[in-house]
Amino acid sequence: MRGPGTVWLFDLDDTLHDASYASMPGIHQAMGAYIQQHLGLTHEQSNALRRRYWHRYGATLLGLIRHHGVDAGHFLHETHQLPGLEARVRGHRHDLAALQRLRGRKVLLTNAPAAYTARVLGVLGIARWFQQIVTIEDMHMFGQLRPKPDARMLRRLAARLRVHPAQCVLVEDTLAHLKAARRLGMGTVWMRRFRPGLRPAAGVDRRVGALRQLLR
Repeated sequence: MRGPGTVWLFDLDDTLHDASYASMPGIHQAMGAYIQQHLGLTHEQSNALRRRYWHRYGATLLGLIRHHGVDAGHFLHETHQLPGLEARVRGHRHDLAALQRLRGRKVLLTNAPAAYTARVLGVLGIARWFQQIVTIEDMHMFGQLRPKPDARMLRRLAARLRVHPAQCVLVEDTLAHLKAARRLGMGTVWMRRFRPGLRPAAGVDRRVGALRQLLR
């Protein structure tokens, strides 16, 4: 798809592994419980708030920080403990091997915390194929957390990688993140393997169901 000068930015959850099975149910449950406990809401209220902040800010945590003063580190630790995670993580080994053959630099760019990311990558066995791993802890700017889809964070990442945004390609399952990257001039690839029920949408350069398609 691109040449050796390309910088590939890969999302983690539901892009490189089936997070909808392995971790998302547990994370959503833990987030709901955290919001209930710390904000004094009912189960229904906490789930509604979690979804509203995710749709509004691209990350539930941002809304909790902005409107309720929640400590980011404490929230991430409490909501990503996920007992038994390693036994549930599943990728497609032969398809993941395409990462090694893909020309260009590869960067993992995830809104997940570092400890969780390390656990998932440890099971998948693909950490060595990334030149850099960027987790949510690395996405602070001017004292504020700026995870995907924040354009300022994406622009700064390109600058730190010493490339123009047009040299980057974001491979991701979340459309809002892809659209933000595309507005900066980045290439965009919508990974649909683990979320096949999503309806086709405009605003992306390419749709794929397997990593090996990136080699074409």
